[in-house]
Amino acid sequence: MNTVKQGERLQKILSAYGVVSRRKAEALIVEGRVCINGSPATLGQSARVGVDEITVDGVLLTDLKEHVYIMLNKPRGYLTTVSDERDRRTVMELVASVGCRVYPIGRLDMYSEGLLLFTNDGDFANAVMHPSFEKPKTYIVKARGDLRKALKLLKEPIQIDEYTVQALNVELTQNNNDNGLFQISISEGRNRQIRKMCNACGLTVKSLKRISIGSLELGSLKSGQWRFLTKDEVLALG
Repeated sequence: MNTVKQGERLQKILSAYGVVSRRKAEALIVEGRVCINGSPATLGQSARVGVDEITVDGVLLTDLKEHVYIMLNKPRGYLTTVSDERDRRTVMELVASVGCRVYPIGRLDMYSEGLLLFTNDGDFANAVMHPSFEKPKTYIVKARGDLRKALKLLKEPIQIDEYTVQALNVELTQNNNDNGLFQISISEGRNRQIRKMCNACGLTVKSLKRISIGSLELGSLKSGQWRFLTKDEVLALG
């Protein structure tokens, strides 16, 4: 049985640990993202830190205290930046409920969507994004043009700006005349790289969505929503 007679309210505990504010903690509990000893918590429930196992998105509370690692399903229309001098919408608005200062790892341009990581751990951010660590990133691209011809070209080295890049893998998933879908994986992550590669091969990108980084997949996370990474996910990426 989860409920304990002595202890502190979950909202107060989560706030004290810097996970989220008390108000945001209530939302996490209602959404079923907070568990005590393996069972979903309920509003008003109390727990004892150090006695009860408290988890948020499967991550132990004690593991959330120093470093924070989250994933967001970024919608279109948001800038991947901490602030914008023109007061445009940024991804920071979507992760404001995390409860501590985090920053995005890498970028997705304003019109791209999908998996975006945030942390306050600089070493982890470097391990995820630096090309020498070879973390493949996979995208679903909806494009217009001669896809069969373009996909052959995408598998070859391509010069964009002053760099030579090459896809790790390209796979056609749907082709309807001059419109279709394909998946592409890259190990770099240069500014608007996928779009520039497609343009160089005669394609016009209509939508772009990142679905995985390394072994981490976007899964069923809804657009605009975020969650904490599990310890295993952090270890696999770092």
